[in-house]
Amino acid sequence: MKICAVDFKDNHANICLLTKDNDVFDIPDCRQQRFTVQSINSREDLIAFQFAFKKLMEDYGVDRVVIAERISNGKHAAKMPTFKLEAILQVCEDLVVELIPISVEKQWLKRCPPAIEFKHTGLKPFQEKAFATAYAYLSH
Repeated sequence: MKICAVDFKDNHANICLLTKDNDVFDIPDCRQQRFTVQSINSREDLIAFQFAFKKLMEDYGVDRVVIAERISNGKHAAKMPTFKLEAILQVCEDLVVELIPISVEKQWLKRCPPAIEFKHTGLKPFQEKAFATAYAYLSH
């Protein structure tokens, strides 16, 4: 199974592709690691983001998109643009998108932590959260 985990920060969608086949994990090369929406209030920019994301998923044969839920209120609440970007991905036709509660992701990672330190994955530092979400999802 090939998945794409997405971590939202402000107007960025940081992604990590991960596959699991016969209990072997692989991080495939990907032409893009981050999507940036210049103006979160621009209809054209949002449509362009959705199109580019969907095209990338089609090109790489992604089976599922996984997003860790974010906190919507309180001191550590996620910012409004991230919820807009998430909603845009959720309504993409032909994409299976799953939201994973943070508490569930933490349980999965506690039960089965990654066998490799993040710094040895070859991914960029901004992809760390997306990698953790992808690994947690595929290891449960």
